[in-house]
Amino acid sequence: MTSSWSPSSWQHKPAAQQPEWPDEGALDRATKHLGSLPPLVFAGEARALTGQLAEVAEGNAFLLQAGDCAESFDAFSADAIRDKLKVILQMAVVLTYSTGVPVIKVGRIAGQFAKPRSSPTERVDGIDLPSFRGHMVNSIVPTAAARTPDPDRLVQAYHQSAATLNLLRAFTKGGFADLSRVHQWNQQFVAASPEGRRYDRVADHIDRALRFMAACGINTESQPNLHEVDFFTSHEALILGYEEALTRQDSLTGKWYDCSAHMLWIGERSRQLDGAHVEFLRGVDNPLGVKIGATATVDEVLALCEALNPERVPGRLTLISRMGAGKIADALPPLLAAVRDAGHPVVWACDPMHGNTFTSDTGRKTRDFDAVLTEIAGFFAAHWAEGTWPGGVHIELTGDDVTECIGGGEALGHADLDDRYETICDPRLNGKQSIDLAFQVAELLDRR
Repeated sequence: MTSSWSPSSWQHKPAAQQPEWPDEGALDRATKHLGSLPPLVFAGEARALTGQLAEVAEGNAFLLQAGDCAESFDAFSADAIRDKLKVILQMAVVLTYSTGVPVIKVGRIAGQFAKPRSSPTERVDGIDLPSFRGHMVNSIVPTAAARTPDPDRLVQAYHQSAATLNLLRAFTKGGFADLSRVHQWNQQFVAASPEGRRYDRVADHIDRALRFMAACGINTESQPNLHEVDFFTSHEALILGYEEALTRQDSLTGKWYDCSAHMLWIGERSRQLDGAHVEFLRGVDNPLGVKIGATATVDEVLALCEALNPERVPGRLTLISRMGAGKIADALPPLLAAVRDAGHPVVWACDPMHGNTFTSDTGRKTRDFDAVLTEIAGFFAAHWAEGTWPGGVHIELTGDDVTECIGGGEALGHADLDDRYETICDPRLNGKQSIDLAFQVAELLDRR
């Protein structure tokens, strides 16, 4: 790979998973308009995340990366953003309180509008249509016109991301994330569940600790670490024209940053070493992630580490394994040993969702909560055996009371899937299942 790089150098490489835009002129107008708009995030924020992820790479912190499978233009509201944030904050509180380990909070939010697909077309009611690629590209409505990629959607994705970020900053810095509100984060449907009641017991302990601190003259409002939280955004950097348009050169350092999110990742389907996604992201200074499936070889993973983090900057690169509950025990350990022995200071995170997706007898795509937990347990076991740090989890979830994944404390079955199946792409954990998962992960961490 040559050292020459520019925000547009990816255009000279094969680019996987890109839409077939029917009107190049409209695409050019949309990307030029995006290029004239303010950045969504700032270089200093991305550098701060790299610094926090360096603590994860050193084994001193834990990464919680969570949010929607794919954000929707249709289901966009302040309540939806708040409820998703609540669940992530609750999970972080459980992990931090139970383990004493700082938790770095990164949302799959404010930009996760595009999805890779296994085929460019799909058959709906006997008609072959372009595949739905996320609301950034086309509509889920099953008509030829709605499925035609529309560049104006790129601009709409930018504006919805900006509005989402504005609200997230207000929530996380304006008092909503104050530790004194831990009980108020417990949504009604979670509070009425065994998981919610278990969370309430943790909240009670935190309340008592805060009352003790207040009696000693320390209150949460005077302590930023107790009154507000750092919350970062991330998404798969899939549609490269959008990412290039939002790439800016930092005036302080002269380095390039993709200002569409604090952290970007490359998916399993687009991590080709000679491909456009690796070429683009190797040149931006954001913290990066790469999804690693069960078929990844040692040589491939080491080459990705060299391409994306040749200077071996701690916190720069996160490897996100997504292997499946039945494969992780065999596939992950050789990769852990090779990366460790090569001296790459990566963060290892587990995506237990994508390798465990299957189609139910009802025709719905779903995931079994037990399989999700089994993969996470295998991830931890492999790290403990290799003497490496299981740095985080990467979860698809929602704050809504959906029925998309079977199992969990409610013991949802296949017959329950049609009750509240609302995802526009892959199935997500609901609030109860997410809190239950946080307790399970905390117990695995505590065994260290």
